[in-house]
Amino acid sequence: MKRIMLLLAGLLFATAVPAQAKMLVAVSIAPQAYFLKQIAGERADALVMVPAGTDAHTYEPKPRQLAELGKAAAYFGIGMDFENAWLPRFKAASPKMAIVHTDAGIEKMPMVAHDHEHEGEEHEHGHEADAHDHDKAGHAEAHGHHHHAGEPDPHIWLSPELAKKIGANMRDGLIAADPAGAADYRAGYERFAASCDALDAAIKKEFAGLPPGEHVFMVFHPSWGYFARDYGLTQEPIEQLGREPGPRALAGLVKEAKKDNVKVIFVQPEMSAKQAETVVQAIGGTVATLDPLAADWAGNLTKAAKAIRQGMAGPSEAK
Repeated sequence: MKRIMLLLAGLLFATAVPAQAKMLVAVSIAPQAYFLKQIAGERADALVMVPAGTDAHTYEPKPRQLAELGKAAAYFGIGMDFENAWLPRFKAASPKMAIVHTDAGIEKMPMVAHDHEHEGEEHEHGHEADAHDHDKAGHAEAHGHHHHAGEPDPHIWLSPELAKKIGANMRDGLIAADPAGAADYRAGYERFAASCDALDAAIKKEFAGLPPGEHVFMVFHPSWGYFARDYGLTQEPIEQLGREPGPRALAGLVKEAKKDNVKVIFVQPEMSAKQAETVVQAIGGTVATLDPLAADWAGNLTKAAKAIRQGMAGPSEAK
């Protein structure tokens, strides 16, 4: 009986002392939630602002998300377009919430426009070019976003090397918000950094020994610039700085794809594949999906590397 009473007393004591609540950290995109889990473990939960299948360029927060945001100890930004407009509002609504720019210290590549519109043409009529520029601007407005030449490329998380820098900024932000967990965050970051190095080595192996002329892959939206830079590849986008191509630009893309022996065009789940379908029909290729915002960051980059490598071989030669 005495033993039973002691067990009951222990149970009552355990239920009377609540478990330590996890810290809530808001992040812009799902890959950041992956980083947070690797670094913070069970000490923090992530509130992802851009849901799966949503275009991050045109994102606006929902009322439910704003209510949840009021519970967050910190917001980890990463340099997405919407943050410029919304982070000051988030801070004004939640003054105690720390804003951490996890892209701090990262030198970003400029967005570059590839002009397929006038390839192979030595003369151009000014009024036709002006009219087409106006038409392209209309496409951009219809999409709700466009980039400008020279604007920093925000897709830094698609580089394992840069992911370590993002992770280091997250680690420091976590320690500032929760000093008691400093040792856990430092250890979690070291494990995460080691996993980034292993992933980087595996992707380099995937592209080792590429034959000459097999370094180009074609995408609809130019999300993979840092990935391409890291692994000696060339990303050829259909969309130019957020603008859909006109008929002559599409013809230039078809010519470029044939010259580079491109057989697969990669699109994002949340974006239209109409222009990509037009190009693949002309080159006898296929359309495949690459998701830069996938929640399983490491698994997604591994899958992307294999898909891009196989796409360079062409569907009939894919390993």
